[in-house]
Amino acid sequence: MKTGQKQTFTLAAILALACVNGMAQQGSSNVAQADPVTAASSKPSDAGSGAGFQSRYPRYKLASGDVFDISFELSPEFNQQSISVQPDGFVTLRGIGEVHVAGQTVPELTATLRTAYSKILNNPLISVTLKDFEKPYFIADGQVGRPGKYELRGDTTLTEAIAMAGGFQDSAKHSQVLLFRRVSDDWVSAKIINVKKMHASGNLQEDPLLHSGDMLFVPKNTFSKIRAFIPTPSLGTFMTP
Repeated sequence: MKTGQKQTFTLAAILALACVNGMAQQGSSNVAQADPVTAASSKPSDAGSGAGFQSRYPRYKLASGDVFDISFELSPEFNQQSISVQPDGFVTLRGIGEVHVAGQTVPELTATLRTAYSKILNNPLISVTLKDFEKPYFIADGQVGRPGKYELRGDTTLTEAIAMAGGFQDSAKHSQVLLFRRVSDDWVSAKIINVKKMHASGNLQEDPLLHSGDMLFVPKNTFSKIRAFIPTPSLGTFMTP
């Protein structure tokens, strides 16, 4: 190999290494600035994804026990009222039999019914009205004053939910509140929220809005975990002979 070719190859190798190092440093910086998020999933490649926390206005999905009406603009003989979703997610409909509807939003259900009834009707115009459904809720557990299930009305943040549940107990670890959110039937996301830092800074911009079905868990602080092992003076210690 000629000297000029060696110099060209060496310069190209140096430039390539510099690019790789720059990309590695940028990646390390991005990881260092990321929020602490953990995820439990049957798909490891999705772990850490914030997908469960991005949708602010999720649509309600039908579940077992929900009740709805359907009406046909041009074929009222197929109208049905108080259709109840069975435990297996199916409903029985006039003219077409059983259809699985659990897990669908109202627009998705409307599209499903139009497809099903298109087998016996020409371009059916169908309206769906929910009559009875599970009210939005959240669950508060751990070191809060009143653990339990609470109705979720309007926009409610994590710190507001903690206040609704009686606030923190003395044994609570304010800096590691866990927010669990079900993304799918086999995937639950978990995010650590530092409420202590938010209160200290007076900045609630990172205070997340709750979604229906969310569960917040407040763990015990370190002192409360070891309190049982700390010796305490008994009455006899202060008695004089």
